[in-house]
Amino acid sequence: MSPGEGANADRIPLIAANWKMHLTASEAEDWAGRFIPLLRDRAEALDRRVEVAIAPAHPLLDRLGRALRGSRVHLAAQNLHPEPEGAFTGEVSLAMLEDLACDFVLIGHSERRQLFGEDDAFIAAKARRLEASRVRAILCIGETLDEREADRTLAVVDRQLAAVLDATGAGFAGGLVVAYEPVWAIGTGRTATPEIAQTVHASIRRTLVDRLGDRGHGVRILYGGSVKPSNVEELLSQPDVDGALVGGASLDPHSFAEIALACLEMP
Repeated sequence: MSPGEGANADRIPLIAANWKMHLTASEAEDWAGRFIPLLRDRAEALDRRVEVAIAPAHPLLDRLGRALRGSRVHLAAQNLHPEPEGAFTGEVSLAMLEDLACDFVLIGHSERRQLFGEDDAFIAAKARRLEASRVRAILCIGETLDEREADRTLAVVDRQLAAVLDATGAGFAGGLVVAYEPVWAIGTGRTATPEIAQTVHASIRRTLVDRLGDRGHGVRILYGGSVKPSNVEELLSQPDVDGALVGGASLDPHSFAEIALACLEMP
C-alpha cells in the first residue's frame, strides 16, 4: 500500500493548539467562552469528522479544563517528566495530568529539544511513561534549517521517530499521534509547501508501517509550522496530513475556529 492508503485512510483529523507560554488562567477562561460558541452550530458534524485539543501552559490546565467541560474539546498538556514523582522542581508528572483529565500531552517539541536540551533518549523515556496511560502522546519531530539545507530532513525525522518506537510497545503506538514541525517554519511565518509537507509525512508513514504494520496506517500525522486559516485547507488536502498543531493562530479563538471548521470543507 502507498502512503495515505489502507483501512485507516479515513483517519479523523486532529487540530491541536499549542499556546506555549501565553495567556493567563483568566484569559484562557475568556478564550474558551468566545471559542466554544463559534463551534456550537457545527458541533455534531465536528464530533464525527474532527477532534480539537488545546494545550495551555500548565498553570492554566485546571481553569481551562473546567471552561471546556461539556464542549468535547480535548485538554492537552505541553510537557511531562518521565519519572512518576520526585525532586524535580518545576516539572509535572503524568499522575498530575491524569488527575486533570488531560487527553493528550506534547513530547519532543523542538523548543524542548533546543532550549532545554532534551535528547532522543529523554523523550523516549517520556514515551515509556505514557505506555499504560489513557493520556495520548503527540510526538513532535522535525528538522532545523541547517539540517534541511544539508538534505538531512528525512534522516532526522526518522531518527527522532525511531528512538521512541524502539523504546515503546504496542500499547503506546495505539494512541500515538505524530506532529511534523519543520523548526525553520515555527513562528517564522514561513510554511512548508503542501508538497514538502506531504513528502515528509509520506516518509514518516512508511516508517510507521514498516515498524507497526497495518497499525501504522492508523497513526495520525499532524503538520505544524505557521498554520493559519489561509493555508490549512491546502495542507489538509495532502493524503498523509491528518491535522495540524497550531501555535500563534490558536491564540485567537476566531482564527482557531476557522482552522478547525476547515476540516468540514474537506472531501
